[in-house]
Amino acid sequence: MENIKQLKKFWSKKKVFITGHTGFKGSWLSIILTYLNSKVDGYSLKPKKNSLFNKSMISQKLKSNTYSDINNLIKLKKKIKACRPEIIFHLAAQPLVIESYKEPLKTLNTNIIGTANLLESIRNIKSIKSVVIITTDKVYKIKKDNKLYKELDQLGGFDPYSASKVGTEIVVESYIKSFFKNSKLKNKISTARAGNVIGGGDFSPNRLIPDIISAINNKKKLKIRNPNNIRPWQHVLDPLMGYLILAKKQYINKVDNKEHAWNFGPNKGNFKKVIDIIKFIKSSQKFEYILIKNNINYKETEILKLNSLKAKKKLNWTSKWNLTESIIKTLEWNENIKNGVAAKDMCERQFLMYINKN
Repeated sequence: MENIKQLKKFWSKKKVFITGHTGFKGSWLSIILTYLNSKVDGYSLKPKKNSLFNKSMISQKLKSNTYSDINNLIKLKKKIKACRPEIIFHLAAQPLVIESYKEPLKTLNTNIIGTANLLESIRNIKSIKSVVIITTDKVYKIKKDNKLYKELDQLGGFDPYSASKVGTEIVVESYIKSFFKNSKLKNKISTARAGNVIGGGDFSPNRLIPDIISAINNKKKLKIRNPNNIRPWQHVLDPLMGYLILAKKQYINKVDNKEHAWNFGPNKGNFKKVIDIIKFIKSSQKFEYILIKNNINYKETEILKLNSLKAKKKLNWTSKWNLTESIIKTLEWNENIKNGVAAKDMCERQFLMYINKN
C-alpha cells in the first residue's frame, strides 16, 4: 500500500463529499482526509454528544458541515450540486442490527431510500469521478458450511438491518445498469463490504469493544448475549484504507470491473468468538461479565467470514493489523484520551503508525 507522501500527493486538494461523516467510521475518514489536505464537505445527522466527531472537533477542519437527513432528497441534491465534489463516500446509514429490530421502517428508509437519494442526486453532477458506497458483510445469505463469502455469493438477510443493506446493494446495481453504464461514471461506482470494525472513538451501545471499555471505565458488569458468535474483527483503519484505494483507482480509471462489490475483511486469524475477545482483554484489564439470555426476537448471525482475495489482487489492499494489534491499539487510544491526549491527534498518530507498518 502507499506511503504517506503518495497518499498526500493524490488526496491533497481533492474535493470529497462524505455522507454520515459524524458517525464512527465517517469521523475517522474525515480526520484522515483532512490530515491529507483534502477539501471535505460533510452531510449527516447531528452527532451524539459523546462521539468521536465531537471529541475530535473535526468540524473545524471541514470545508462545510451540514446536519441533515439523507432522506431529505431536495436538501441533499442541492448540497451536492453546490459542493461539486470529485469523490463521494456514502456512509450515512442506520448501522446497528438490534436498532433495526426496534425501528425497522426507519432502518429500511435510511439505508435503501437514502442510498437511492444519493444516487439520484449525483446523476447530473459532472464533477464526480468516483463513488464508494459502504454497505456491510451482513448482506450474504448464510450457509451452513461456514464458508468465507465472496462478492458474487448469494445475498440475503433475515434481520431488518441486513435486509436493508441487501436492498442497498440492489438499488446500487439498478442505478449502475440503468443510468451510469454508459456515462462518465462507468466503473466508478462501487459498494464496499467490511467486517466488524473496532477502534478508538466508538461509543455505540450494544457493540462488544465499546461495551467492554464502558464496563472497565464505570466498573460495571459486562452483559454478553452471544459468547460463541464468530465475527471478522478488524481495526477501522483496515477498511478505510480499502475505501481510499478503491476511490483513487476508480478516479484514475484503474478499475475495469464488471462486478461493483468489494469485500474488505480481515485475515483468517481475526475470525474469533466473542468470548475470545473478552478473555484476551480480561488478561490485562479488570472487569467482570455475565451471560444473559438472548432475546429470541433479536436474532443475529452466528458465524460470518469474508473472502477479500479480490481486493488483495486487484487493489493491492491488505489487512495490516492482526486482532491482537487491533485490540491493543483500541485500548491505547482510549487510555491516551483519558490521560489528556486530543482525540484528533490520537487518530492521526495511529493512522501514521498504520501507514508506516510494512
